[in-house]
Amino acid sequence: MRAPLPWLLASLLLAGCASTAPARAFAPLQQAVRTHTGAELPWVRSDAQRDAAEQRVAALLAAPLDAEAAVQVALLNHRGLQARLASLGIAEAELVQAMRLPNPGFAFGRMRAGDEREIERSLHLPLLRWLLTPWTGDLAQRRLDRERHAALLAVLDHAAQTRQAWVDAVAARQAVHYMGQVMQAAEAAAELARRMQQVGNFSALQRAREQAFYAEAALNVARAEQVQRASRERLTRLLGLWGEQAASFTLPERLPDLPDALPERPQIEREGLATRLDLQAARLAVDETARAFGLARSTRWVSVVELGLSHNSSNDGPTQRGWEVEVELPLFDPGDARAARAEQVWRQAVDHAAQIAVDARSQIREAEGQRRSAWLIARHHRDEIVPLRARIAEQNLLRYNGMLIGVFELLADARAQIASVNDAIQAERDFWRADAELRMALLGGSGPSSPAAPAAAAAAGGADPH
Repeated sequence: MRAPLPWLLASLLLAGCASTAPARAFAPLQQAVRTHTGAELPWVRSDAQRDAAEQRVAALLAAPLDAEAAVQVALLNHRGLQARLASLGIAEAELVQAMRLPNPGFAFGRMRAGDEREIERSLHLPLLRWLLTPWTGDLAQRRLDRERHAALLAVLDHAAQTRQAWVDAVAARQAVHYMGQVMQAAEAAAELARRMQQVGNFSALQRAREQAFYAEAALNVARAEQVQRASRERLTRLLGLWGEQAASFTLPERLPDLPDALPERPQIEREGLATRLDLQAARLAVDETARAFGLARSTRWVSVVELGLSHNSSNDGPTQRGWEVEVELPLFDPGDARAARAEQVWRQAVDHAAQIAVDARSQIREAEGQRRSAWLIARHHRDEIVPLRARIAEQNLLRYNGMLIGVFELLADARAQIASVNDAIQAERDFWRADAELRMALLGGSGPSSPAAPAAAAAAGGADPH
């Protein structure tokens, strides 16, 4: 626990004038969010800022909401994110508090014995706490850095969930549209079957089969509408919308087109380990607990040192001046338990960081594999199955015009073609969901905080010499 003397004196000098500035802690987080998402993250702390955010949200909702706009609305409007940002202000205030010198104590006493009066004045300075201020401030700064990483991970996770919810909502809307077309074809077949049975050209069994298919198609539409409502409501929650805005915002008619190709990324694991925020937070926690461990060992034997200055005066004697030093004697608590606890918390943080690195590699490989597989499946639907179904439909229409097949065969083929389009929509949805999951895997999984964070917080509390 050594520090250059000029740095120590400068730290003690600046400690008394430290002041809170929440924007100072927020600016790096805002820049990181802009880098990773391309969206702006405001910290709304006044009515004017709230009005500006609401106006921006209204402007974005005026047009059909694409994925990027959905992420921007969520960052502007979600009150839960604003509540999460308050933790930065708390950590920054704790840093300022840790950097400030403890207040000195002043005692005044007056005693009287007959005509003798004695007045005692003393000033007590928490000397050890003053000397340790640079180190406690350093620990508080590291807690602030860790909290900033955790807040950033929470914001990016919310953005990824919003992107996935948008994909689900748009895909559900497309599915309702195509399921409605299937039901219309089934309804036409059922009505035709009813009329043909009336004139004696259809059996009751044949008509029942067409009616059963129509009933199943209607049920599928109801299920698709249920999924659409649920996915839209989930997106609404993530956007933080309510009232008229929740009911009036619109979505695009279809999902974005698939990319023509996916570039090979042989170094994707290394990229992820360099950008994973949870791994960075775990490393900060290891460093923080290591410093807390060192501080606990340094203050193991003596954790209280106070300097006292005395000035005593009496009406029948000379004035007394002097000083005293108060030191806590480690008779019953030698501090070994506190140091042992700090050591175990540090070792716990090291193991957490190592496990996060192992899990991160697996998550990145899995997410990249899922994305590539989903892209291959969606491209197969787009380039093979749907065009084949379209060609079959064209040929069957020619056969129907040539009176080689009947109307029911033509309707059945139309239903199969529409079903293949719906399968293609689901495959595209799976790809865009996998794309969002890979983005998050490269940034830190799906959790808002690092598993090492509780350990670091516990270490900081256990090593406090106060």
